[in-house]
Formats: sequence, structure tokens, C-alpha cells
Amino acid sequence: MPDDARDRLAARYRRFAEEEARGRSPSYEAITHAAADDRQTLDFLLSLPEEKRQPNLLLAALRHLFGAQPDWHRFRATLMANTDAIRALMLARATQTNEPARCAVLLPILSRLPQPIALIEVGASAGLCLLPDFYCYDYGRRALAPRPLSIDAPTFPCEASADTPLPEALPFIVWRAGLDLNPVDAADRAQAAWLETLVWPEQADRARRLRDALKIAALQRPRVDRGDLLGEGLVQLCALAPRSATLVVFHTAVLGYVADDARRRDFAATVRTLCPYWIANESARVFPDHAQGACDAPSPGHFLMAVNGTPVAWTDPHGASLQWIDNELF
Repeated sequence: MPDDARDRLAARYRRFAEEEARGRSPSYEAITHAAADDRQTLDFLLSLPEEKRQPNLLLAALRHLFGAQPDWHRFRATLMANTDAIRALMLARATQTNEPARCAVLLPILSRLPQPIALIEVGASAGLCLLPDFYCYDYGRRALAPRPLSIDAPTFPCEASADTPLPEALPFIVWRAGLDLNPVDAADRAQAAWLETLVWPEQADRARRLRDALKIAALQRPRVDRGDLLGEGLVQLCALAPRSATLVVFHTAVLGYVADDARRRDFAATVRTLCPYWIANESARVFPDHAQGACDAPSPGHFLMAVNGTPVAWTDPHGASLQWIDNELF
């Protein structure tokens, strides 16, 4: 395998350790940092298709099969002793991290748009982020809850900057649908268990809130169609949305998996023709032009949320914080 391919993969794992896992998962930070310097681990990953080499997929696959590993040495030993089983699971699964807490950073936008709303999510997984009006939120200086309140509704804490226009009420969503390459059935115990495995080991509260959200999704069963973001599926869903509602298309941590920059640009151009409001909550590397005019991110791992290409806020990848960007959009 050429050294440049190995070097690029090593850099990817170091970036994950330093920008994503640091401060959130000490075990995953240590493991991915060490993996970046281990030739055998990198060669195992390079034997997989490029789209199957993500740190989250490797970490989740090994944990799903063999449980959380206490340190790098145990992780590496387990990987090397079980490469066939781990490879098979990585080929069969996708990360599809369906983090419902991301609704907390979407809410200040959704609540300020003309109501009612027709909501479409690209990369919806099990559709948990299609249900923002079924969850509770705690922004410190303001809390919101649905009525009637389900006893199982998770509460998502979100530290919002002082200038964030916090919502006064939950959005009024009259229609919702999602699109995903491999939709997840929240009512299927095996599929739900895989989503739980994607939550990092030290994040017990996050795992508990995910389980509560999965219960709600299993009851509400939001529509999630199988389809590619550049296929006809998105066009068809947009055409089905009620014209009396404000159509919103959003996605979070999805376009980063589209390696071809031209495909990302094509998607952006297409979605702008389909709806009046497009919300992108992605790494700033996905759409670099969205960051023009924005202040610096609080940390390298933050996402940039943009509405119709205009930067609105820096957000924690899992919805734990929100730093508003001064602009005239709202």
C-alpha cells in the first residue's frame, strides 16, 4: 500500500483524536491517537473500501462485538485476533450516528421560521432528529417541554451563548420525512442496539437520552425513505410536503461522508432550488464558503451551522453547546 495513502489515513485518525474525541472520550482519544501510529492497524483499514475506514465505524464495530476495550493495547490485541469478524461487521454497517440532542441547536432556527413547518432530514438514520417537538430542552436560562409531556421524553442540555435567540416555544411541525441510504428501524432491537453502540463509552447520559428518543421514534415512526442525497428521493419528498407549510431541509454530519467536493456542491445547488430554507450543520471543511465572515470556532471540533449558506452558529457535534454568530439573517 502506498505510503501517501497510509499517511492520509493516519492524519485522519489523529484529527479525530485531537478534534472530536478530546474532552469527550478519553479512551477513544487514546486509541485513535495510537492507531494513527500503528502500521498493522492502518493496513487493516486500508484493506477496506475508503468509505468504511472512519474512526467511529472501527471503534463501534469492535465494541459491538467484544465490548469496550480498556486501553490501546487491549484494543489492538482484540482487533488483530478478530480481523475477519470486525471486517465483516464494518462492511455490513454504517456509522449513522443518530444523535437526537442535535435538535437543541436546530431549535433556535426552526422556532423562528414561518410556522407551520414541513421538515425533511437528509441522512435521517432512524429519524430521531425529525422529532424535535417531542423532546425537552434545557438552555440554562430557558427550558422547553412538549405538551402533553411524555414521561419518557429526554431532556437535552445545551449551553447557548448569551446572544443566542432562544426559542419561546417548540416549532409547529405538521409534516416530516427523512432520506437515508440505509434507514434504521427504531423499533428493531438489533438496529437500535447498533445505534447505542455508536455512543462513546464514557457518555452514559447521552446513551440514556438516546434510548428514550428511540422509544419515542418507535411509537411515532417518522417516515424515512431509502435513497441517495443526489437521487430523485429528495426531489420526491419535497414535492410531497404540504404547500401550506414552510419547507425546511436539514442535515447534520452527513455531507462529510461525501468525499467528492463536486458532489457536495451539486447537492447544495439542488437543495437551494427545492426549499426556501436549507439548514446545514456540518464540519466547516464541508462547505468552506459558509465560514466566510464567521468568527473563529470555539474549538477545532465544532460544526458550523448555516442557513441558506449564511453562517448562523458554531455548534457542538453532539448538540451540547451553541455559539451564535452575529448576522442579519434573523
